[in-house]
Amino acid sequence: MNDSKHTVLCVDDDQNILSALKRLLRKEGYNFLMASSGAEGLEILKNNDIQMVMCDQRMPEMSGTDFLARVKEEYADIIRVILSGYTEVDAITESINKGHVYKFFLKPWNDQSLRLEIKQALDQYDLIQANKKLDEKVMEQNEELKSINENLETLVKQRTEDLEIQNQALELSRAMLEVLPVPIIGVSAEGMIAVINEKAQTLSYNGRAIEIGGEIIDYFSTDIQERVAGALETDKAQTLKGDGLPDGAYDIDITPLLGRFRGKGVIMTLRPAG
Repeated sequence: MNDSKHTVLCVDDDQNILSALKRLLRKEGYNFLMASSGAEGLEILKNNDIQMVMCDQRMPEMSGTDFLARVKEEYADIIRVILSGYTEVDAITESINKGHVYKFFLKPWNDQSLRLEIKQALDQYDLIQANKKLDEKVMEQNEELKSINENLETLVKQRTEDLEIQNQALELSRAMLEVLPVPIIGVSAEGMIAVINEKAQTLSYNGRAIEIGGEIIDYFSTDIQERVAGALETDKAQTLKGDGLPDGAYDIDITPLLGRFRGKGVIMTLRPAG
């Protein structure tokens, strides 16, 4: 038995034909509606969700092919089938070629064959509707993907601009660090020399020039190393007064990094002792 969601409208001015079709289709589980003229059929279509229309070709005022042409114009998805005699085949064939009619069945019909033809026609309807929904889903997903791509492009553009600003700020910071009139040395929490400015490059300690990648223990006294460790541990700045270097005495300020770089290292600022 077919799914009762299918509704079939039969249009024929012969009440005996309508009764016969009603008995046939209700046994198959379809919803059944009937009209005795094309005009009445159009009124029923306005108020019902119908998947298939079957009509007689030879009806007064409006022929079956003319009626189905109207149905196609106003309800293009509905499967349109016509019932006719042999003498009307030429007119119906023309209507089929124009797309007004999906198929035609000859009178008198064989019940078993007609049931099968109707089932196949409604299966075709279901397939077309499923494909339409799939197409709509694909289009919807394509629009979503397009929106995501557009948003991604905006985010990438914004991120690129942010990175350019950060790079410019970093370059400016490095440039400012280089021209400071006092030596600046950045030391990581592991004791590695990570940053030196131009002034710091002129210094040497224990006979060795200070270079990036070197270890603090290779350049500075135990006292300074302990002050660095204390600044990292307490998050408080340490100051060593008058530490001697080959080119003079310096007051050394040891400032721990804070914020997201907390515990990652310290900045050593060497000021000539006054």
